[in-house]
Amino acid sequence: MNLSQSLRTRRTRSSAIDSLARQRLAADEAKTARRTQESLPDVFGSFVRAPSPWVIAALLVAAATARILAGDWQLTDALVPVVLVAAFPFIEWVIHVCVLHWRPRRVGRWRIDSLLARKHREHHADPRIRELVFIPWQTFLWLLPALVVVALLAFGRTGLGLTFLTTVGVLGLVYEWTHHLVHTDYQPRSAIVRTVRRNHRLHHFKNEHYWFAVTTAGTADRILGTYPDPAAIPNSPTAKALHKPTAA
Repeated sequence: MNLSQSLRTRRTRSSAIDSLARQRLAADEAKTARRTQESLPDVFGSFVRAPSPWVIAALLVAAATARILAGDWQLTDALVPVVLVAAFPFIEWVIHVCVLHWRPRRVGRWRIDSLLARKHREHHADPRIRELVFIPWQTFLWLLPALVVVALLAFGRTGLGLTFLTTVGVLGLVYEWTHHLVHTDYQPRSAIVRTVRRNHRLHHFKNEHYWFAVTTAGTADRILGTYPDPAAIPNSPTAKALHKPTAA
Protein backbone atom coordinates (compact mmCIF):
# COMPACT_ATOMS: atom_id res chain seq x y z
CA MET A 1 0.00 0.00 0.00
CA ASN A 2 1.47 3.35 -1.03
CA LEU A 3 1.44 6.51 1.07
CA SER A 4 -1.59 7.99 -0.72
CA GLN A 5 -3.67 4.85 -0.15
CA SER A 6 -2.57 4.72 3.49
CA LEU A 7 -3.67 8.31 4.06
CA ARG A 8 -7.03 7.67 2.38
CA THR A 9 -7.55 4.56 4.54
CA ARG A 10 -6.68 6.51 7.69
CA ARG A 11 -9.09 9.31 6.78
CA THR A 12 -11.85 6.79 6.08
CA ARG A 13 -11.26 5.08 9.43
CA SER A 14 -11.22 8.41 11.25
CA SER A 15 -14.48 9.40 9.56
CA ALA A 16 -16.11 6.13 10.63
CA ILE A 17 -14.95 6.57 14.24
CA ASP A 18 -16.21 10.14 14.27
CA SER A 19 -19.57 8.97 12.94
CA LEU A 20 -19.87 6.42 15.73
CA ALA A 21 -18.83 9.03 18.25
CA ARG A 22 -21.76 11.24 17.27
CA GLN A 23 -24.49 8.61 17.30
CA ARG A 24 -25.69 9.09 20.86
CA LEU A 25 -25.45 12.85 20.58
CA ALA A 26 -27.35 12.83 17.30
CA ALA A 27 -30.10 10.66 18.77
CA ASP A 28 -30.54 13.00 21.72
CA GLU A 29 -30.47 16.08 19.51
CA ALA A 30 -33.09 14.50 17.26
CA LYS A 31 -35.35 14.04 20.27
CA THR A 32 -34.70 17.65 21.23
CA ALA A 33 -35.62 18.84 17.75
CA ARG A 34 -38.97 17.09 18.00
CA ARG A 35 -39.69 18.76 21.31
CA THR A 36 -40.65 22.38 21.76
CA GLN A 37 -37.49 24.35 22.40
CA GLU A 38 -37.36 26.13 25.73
CA SER A 39 -36.74 29.83 26.16
CA LEU A 40 -34.59 31.28 28.91
CA PRO A 41 -37.70 32.32 30.90
CA ASP A 42 -38.92 28.71 30.65
CA VAL A 43 -35.57 27.44 31.91
CA PHE A 44 -35.51 29.99 34.74
CA GLY A 45 -39.06 29.03 35.72
CA SER A 46 -38.09 25.40 36.20
CA PHE A 47 -34.86 26.45 37.93
CA VAL A 48 -36.64 28.38 40.67
CA ARG A 49 -39.02 25.49 41.29
CA ALA A 50 -36.12 23.32 42.50
CA PRO A 51 -35.16 23.46 46.20
CA SER A 52 -31.36 23.66 45.92
CA PRO A 53 -31.18 27.12 44.27
CA TRP A 54 -33.24 28.53 47.13
CA VAL A 55 -30.99 26.94 49.76
CA ILE A 56 -27.88 28.30 48.06
CA ALA A 57 -29.51 31.71 47.55
CA ALA A 58 -30.36 31.82 51.27
CA LEU A 59 -26.72 31.09 52.10
CA LEU A 60 -25.61 33.84 49.70
CA VAL A 61 -28.00 36.46 51.08
CA ALA A 62 -27.19 35.61 54.71
CA ALA A 63 -23.42 35.57 54.12
CA ALA A 64 -23.44 38.77 52.05
CA THR A 65 -25.58 40.60 54.61
CA ALA A 66 -23.35 39.48 57.48
CA ARG A 67 -20.27 40.46 55.47
CA ILE A 68 -21.56 44.00 54.91
CA LEU A 69 -22.44 44.39 58.59
CA ALA A 70 -19.06 43.03 59.72
CA GLY A 71 -17.10 45.67 57.78
CA ASP A 72 -13.31 45.47 58.21
CA TRP A 73 -12.63 45.39 54.47
CA GLN A 74 -9.08 44.50 53.47
CA LEU A 75 -7.16 43.57 50.33
CA THR A 76 -7.55 39.87 51.09
CA ASP A 77 -11.32 40.26 50.65
CA ALA A 78 -10.63 40.81 46.95
CA LEU A 79 -8.06 38.01 46.80
CA VAL A 80 -10.33 35.25 48.15
CA PRO A 81 -12.91 35.46 45.31
CA VAL A 82 -10.13 35.52 42.69
CA VAL A 83 -8.51 32.40 44.15
CA LEU A 84 -11.84 30.57 44.47
CA VAL A 85 -12.92 31.40 40.92
CA ALA A 86 -9.56 30.20 39.59
CA ALA A 87 -9.69 27.01 41.67
CA PHE A 88 -13.37 26.22 41.10
CA PRO A 89 -12.97 24.32 37.78
CA PHE A 90 -10.50 21.99 39.48
CA ILE A 91 -12.61 21.64 42.64
CA GLU A 92 -15.57 20.83 40.39
CA TRP A 93 -13.50 18.25 38.49
CA VAL A 94 -12.32 16.52 41.68
CA ILE A 95 -15.84 16.37 43.11
CA HIS A 96 -17.23 15.02 39.84
CA VAL A 97 -14.55 12.35 39.50
CA CYS A 98 -14.01 11.31 43.12
CA VAL A 99 -17.42 11.92 44.75
CA LEU A 100 -20.11 11.75 42.08
CA HIS A 101 -18.45 8.92 40.14
CA TRP A 102 -17.54 7.04 43.30
CA ARG A 103 -17.63 3.29 42.77
CA PRO A 104 -19.46 1.58 45.68
CA ARG A 105 -17.06 -0.37 47.89
CA ARG A 106 -17.35 -2.82 50.74
CA VAL A 107 -15.18 -2.49 53.81
CA GLY A 108 -15.92 -5.51 55.92
CA ARG A 109 -19.65 -5.58 56.48
CA TRP A 110 -20.08 -1.95 55.46
CA ARG A 111 -20.99 -0.76 51.97
CA ILE A 112 -19.64 2.72 51.27
CA ASP A 113 -21.90 4.48 48.81
CA SER A 114 -22.95 8.09 49.38
CA LEU A 115 -26.28 9.66 48.51
CA LEU A 116 -24.51 11.95 46.04
CA ALA A 117 -22.98 9.00 44.18
CA ARG A 118 -26.30 7.12 44.11
CA LYS A 119 -28.21 10.14 42.81
CA HIS A 120 -25.54 10.78 40.21
CA ARG A 121 -25.87 7.21 38.91
CA GLU A 122 -29.60 7.83 38.59
CA HIS A 123 -28.81 11.10 36.79
CA HIS A 124 -26.69 9.24 34.24
CA ALA A 125 -29.38 6.60 33.78
CA ASP A 126 -31.83 9.31 32.69
CA PRO A 127 -30.22 12.74 32.22
CA ARG A 128 -33.58 14.32 31.36
CA ILE A 129 -35.11 13.93 34.82
CA ARG A 130 -34.93 17.50 36.09
CA GLU A 131 -34.99 16.62 39.79
CA LEU A 132 -31.77 14.64 39.43
CA VAL A 133 -29.90 17.56 37.85
CA PHE A 134 -29.78 19.49 41.12
CA ILE A 135 -27.82 18.89 44.30
CA PRO A 136 -29.98 16.68 46.60
CA TRP A 137 -31.46 18.81 49.35
CA GLN A 138 -30.29 16.29 51.98
CA THR A 139 -26.69 17.16 51.11
CA PHE A 140 -27.14 20.64 52.53
CA LEU A 141 -27.86 19.21 55.98
CA TRP A 142 -24.13 18.54 56.38
CA LEU A 143 -22.63 20.76 53.66
CA LEU A 144 -23.85 24.10 55.04
CA PRO A 145 -22.56 23.45 58.61
CA ALA A 146 -19.26 22.25 57.13
CA LEU A 147 -18.88 25.45 55.09
CA VAL A 148 -19.63 27.59 58.15
CA VAL A 149 -17.00 25.71 60.17
CA VAL A 150 -14.44 26.25 57.38
CA ALA A 151 -15.34 29.95 57.23
CA LEU A 152 -14.87 30.32 60.99
CA LEU A 153 -11.70 28.27 61.42
CA ALA A 154 -9.74 28.49 58.17
CA PHE A 155 -9.53 32.28 57.92
CA GLY A 156 -7.80 34.77 60.16
CA ARG A 157 -10.80 37.02 60.66
CA THR A 158 -14.58 36.80 60.57
CA GLY A 159 -14.98 39.20 57.67
CA LEU A 160 -12.72 37.12 55.43
CA GLY A 161 -14.62 33.95 56.32
CA LEU A 162 -17.86 35.68 55.36
CA THR A 163 -16.28 36.76 52.06
CA PHE A 164 -15.48 33.08 51.48
CA LEU A 165 -19.09 32.04 52.21
CA THR A 166 -20.47 34.76 49.94
CA THR A 167 -18.25 33.65 47.07
CA VAL A 168 -19.20 30.01 47.61
CA GLY A 169 -22.86 31.03 47.40
CA VAL A 170 -22.30 32.76 44.04
CA LEU A 171 -20.32 29.82 42.63
CA GLY A 172 -22.94 27.37 43.88
CA LEU A 173 -25.70 29.21 42.03
CA VAL A 174 -23.58 29.41 38.88
CA TYR A 175 -22.99 25.65 39.04
CA GLU A 176 -26.65 24.77 39.57
CA TRP A 177 -27.84 27.17 36.84
CA THR A 178 -25.30 25.98 34.27
CA HIS A 179 -25.89 22.30 34.95
CA HIS A 180 -29.63 22.83 34.74
CA LEU A 181 -29.35 24.91 31.55
CA VAL A 182 -27.33 22.35 29.59
CA HIS A 183 -29.85 19.63 30.46
CA THR A 184 -32.80 21.57 29.06
CA ASP A 185 -33.98 22.01 25.47
CA TYR A 186 -32.74 25.58 25.39
CA GLN A 187 -30.47 26.20 22.40
CA PRO A 188 -27.74 28.62 23.55
CA ARG A 189 -26.46 31.36 21.25
CA SER A 190 -23.18 31.90 23.06
CA ALA A 191 -20.29 29.88 21.61
CA ILE A 192 -18.92 29.22 25.11
CA VAL A 193 -22.24 27.92 26.43
CA ARG A 194 -22.65 25.77 23.31
CA THR A 195 -19.24 24.24 24.00
CA VAL A 196 -20.13 23.62 27.65
CA ARG A 197 -23.37 21.97 26.54
CA ARG A 198 -21.64 19.84 23.90
CA ASN A 199 -18.94 18.67 26.32
CA HIS A 200 -21.46 17.74 29.00
CA ARG A 201 -23.53 15.79 26.50
CA LEU A 202 -20.41 13.95 25.38
CA HIS A 203 -19.91 12.99 29.04
CA HIS A 204 -23.47 11.68 29.29
CA PHE A 205 -24.03 10.13 25.89
CA LYS A 206 -20.58 9.11 24.66
CA ASN A 207 -18.11 8.30 27.43
CA GLU A 208 -18.48 9.02 31.14
CA HIS A 209 -14.71 8.87 31.72
CA TYR A 210 -14.10 12.24 30.07
CA TRP A 211 -15.46 15.80 29.95
CA PHE A 212 -16.09 16.30 33.68
CA ALA A 213 -16.32 20.10 33.55
CA VAL A 214 -19.78 21.60 34.02
CA THR A 215 -19.39 25.36 34.35
CA THR A 216 -16.46 25.95 31.98
CA ALA A 217 -15.59 24.91 28.45
CA GLY A 218 -13.27 22.16 29.63
CA THR A 219 -10.73 24.23 31.58
CA ALA A 220 -9.78 21.54 34.09
CA ASP A 221 -10.36 18.74 31.60
CA ARG A 222 -7.76 20.16 29.22
CA ILE A 223 -5.14 20.45 31.96
CA LEU A 224 -5.91 17.13 33.69
CA GLY A 225 -6.09 15.02 30.53
CA THR A 226 -9.82 14.33 30.25
CA TYR A 227 -10.51 16.42 27.14
CA PRO A 228 -9.75 14.09 24.23
CA ASP A 229 -10.75 14.31 20.59
CA PRO A 230 -14.23 12.72 20.62
CA ALA A 231 -13.43 10.85 17.41
CA ALA A 232 -10.54 9.07 19.13
CA ILE A 233 -12.61 7.82 22.09
CA PRO A 234 -14.92 4.79 21.87
CA ASN A 235 -18.55 4.98 22.90
CA SER A 236 -18.87 3.67 26.44
CA PRO A 237 -21.48 0.96 27.09
CA THR A 238 -21.77 2.18 30.70
CA ALA A 239 -22.38 5.90 30.07
CA LYS A 240 -25.96 5.42 31.29
CA ALA A 241 -25.17 2.59 33.72
CA LEU A 242 -22.16 3.72 35.71
CA HIS A 243 -19.87 0.97 37.05
CA LYS A 244 -21.85 -1.92 35.61
CA PRO A 245 -19.63 -4.70 34.25
CA THR A 246 -19.54 -5.10 30.49
CA ALA A 247 -19.41 -8.28 28.48
CA ALA A 248 -15.93 -9.48 27.61
